Amino acid sequence: MYKLTAIIPTKNEIDNIESTIKSVDFANEIIIIDSFSTDGTLEKAKEFDVKILQREFDYHAAQKNWAIKKAKYPWILIVDADERVTTELKQEIISILSKKEIKYDAFWIGRINHFMGKRVRYSGWRNDAVIRLFKKELCEYEDLYVHEEIICNGIVGRLKHKLWHNTYKSFDDYVAKLNRYATQQAKIYNNKTGKITAYHMIIKPFWGFFKHYFIQSGFRDGFIGLTIGFIQAYVIFIRYVKLWLLRNNSN
Repeated sequence: MYKLTAIIPTKNEIDNIESTIKSVDFANEIIIIDSFSTDGTLEKAKEFDVKILQREFDYHAAQKNWAIKKAKYPWILIVDADERVTTELKQEIISILSKKEIKYDAFWIGRINHFMGKRVRYSGWRNDAVIRLFKKELCEYEDLYVHEEIICNGIVGRLKHKLWHNTYKSFDDYVAKLNRYATQQAKIYNNKTGKITAYHMIIKPFWGFFKHYFIQSGFRDGFIGLTIGFIQAYVIFIRYVKLWLLRNNSN
């Protein structure tokens, strides 16, 4: 069997860390890459057979690429703290790594998303998938502040089973996460956005809501879908607010 390193990025994940570690207990090595948690995350992690590394967080791609280089084994599995490897996915990964030859160099893994305690079946999240299982020597994250994805110098396949994913701790926490995300986006959009106009502040947020709620069938998710639609509009609006603040040297 090919040996596997599982990497879990953390920052104040005391409520998640135990379950996440247990879901990857089949890995030969588990690395916690922590951004100096203060809520007891590391103390809880130390109860398990894991390797703990700490690094000041700058952005996700840099954090993960740094941890990947520290991995001992040739195959890598990245699992965020708000994700779990299901029993079915675990067995599929073990089956793949047990083969004498593996056809692919990386794998897309779909995600079963939950928000506000409910499964999201539409709202643009229906076909959500990420590359998380890959060969260390052929793959790394593209150096982007947001929307980071694995670049693979090989063949990419897709697993049948999915990660369980709950991006929601509380509504306040989620909005705070979106604000941080919008801050990173503003830095990127600064180089490719001209003068900020009503198009950016009104039309684009409206289109974000319309696309998620109507085109991507968010209305079929009920109240959750409506909430996601408004949140999508909000994050687009706040992106350009932060871009305006960035350009005017304001906080």
